[in-house]
Amino acid sequence: MPTREQLASVFNRIGYHPTEEQWPIHLSPARIRQVAGGERSGKSKSSAMDLVGRLFFGKLYWLVAADYERTKAEFTYICDALDKMQIRYTATRQVDPGEINIEGGIQVVTKSAKDNRKLAMEAPDGILVCEASQIDYETYLRLRGRLAEKRGWMLMSGTFESSLGWYVEAFERGKGQNAEGLVSFSLPTWTNTYVFPGGRDDPEIKLLENSFSKEWFMERFGGVPTPPKGLVFNEFRQHIHVGTGSDYQFDSTNVCHVFVDPGYASAYSVLVAQKRGEELWVVDEIYERGLVTSDIIKVCKQKPWWNKIVGGTIDVAGTQHQAMAAPSEIWFNEGGILLRSKKLLIRYGIEAVKRMLVVNPITSKPLMHINANCKGLISEMGGCNNPLDGQAKVYHWRMDNNNNVIGDEPEDRNNHSCKALAYGVVDIFGFSVLNQRKTAVAFF
Repeated sequence: MPTREQLASVFNRIGYHPTEEQWPIHLSPARIRQVAGGERSGKSKSSAMDLVGRLFFGKLYWLVAADYERTKAEFTYICDALDKMQIRYTATRQVDPGEINIEGGIQVVTKSAKDNRKLAMEAPDGILVCEASQIDYETYLRLRGRLAEKRGWMLMSGTFESSLGWYVEAFERGKGQNAEGLVSFSLPTWTNTYVFPGGRDDPEIKLLENSFSKEWFMERFGGVPTPPKGLVFNEFRQHIHVGTGSDYQFDSTNVCHVFVDPGYASAYSVLVAQKRGEELWVVDEIYERGLVTSDIIKVCKQKPWWNKIVGGTIDVAGTQHQAMAAPSEIWFNEGGILLRSKKLLIRYGIEAVKRMLVVNPITSKPLMHINANCKGLISEMGGCNNPLDGQAKVYHWRMDNNNNVIGDEPEDRNNHSCKALAYGVVDIFGFSVLNQRKTAVAFF
């Protein structure tokens, strides 16, 4: 890691003068750094200059974003800095993909999170994640794995798009001690005194503050997350319950259960789960809108787990006839799958799922594990935006105007996979994991 004197020497040559709030980011010894920046806080330039300051401590660096276009600002800043330092290099005209080849065999390349295959080709010395809040958790895990070989570093920079998901969770963990070597920083808009010379009291900042709600202002300009209030499953944590490793994948030696919540205009959810001892592993999900049960079954039949299904559950509404065959009947007639259904009080179902999410203080593990591909379920629990429309749609309790929970039932929306999960958990484990019953195995 470069010293302050080495960084200052490089920064002076390129005319970059970090603010008081930016220096701690550059000097942090943490291998994983996260910068939650407000709009126009200078986070893109600051991040690019951080990479320039570390260029000669490695050979290969990545600029990664949700798509190539979002790496353009950092790519341009790096080229400008090399020009000012009069260092010889060649650079592609485009960033999709882009390369900067610097004398001495140093290379900076752009990567898109849309092509995960290219994220596993090499081991970089450092990774700069541009607009990091827009990449998904699976991409973050993949990038973290690429750093292991060279003990590389990662700098993630972005504005909170919504106060949901892994980026917010990481920010909160990074403010204290953690086992990941992660440190997080806030870089509010007003710390960019080159643009807002009055700082926090700059007239333009005050105008912005008066134009938006307190929550929106702090999220977009203060670099501080403001998660939605009243989440039903506030025990859910992406870094604890969600993963991409082999354990989270479908195990072809084990049977599967499907948990179904029919829908059409909002979402039709099918969760695929495997019971392994006292633990439940949700290994796949179908989460679609505008498809009827017959269409969903056709999609399921193309999955590798289809012939391992031994049964499952369906929302009690799925047994009702509405001028057509009930969804449960269609599942049996067209798929040969018998789905059980019984009336379940909402609160009991929620508590059954919560019990599976709680981390056991002895094993340090929960009983529930979710594959990162199950975006519908994760979004309803508050882990990401909805996969169907990209909006923040979480399952939450009824709230009054002062954000106080009212009543003992949640809003009956944004809960398709959550309801399916509740029915399934109670069906397999009962209301206590100690009261388990075995399901007969019958392949169709």
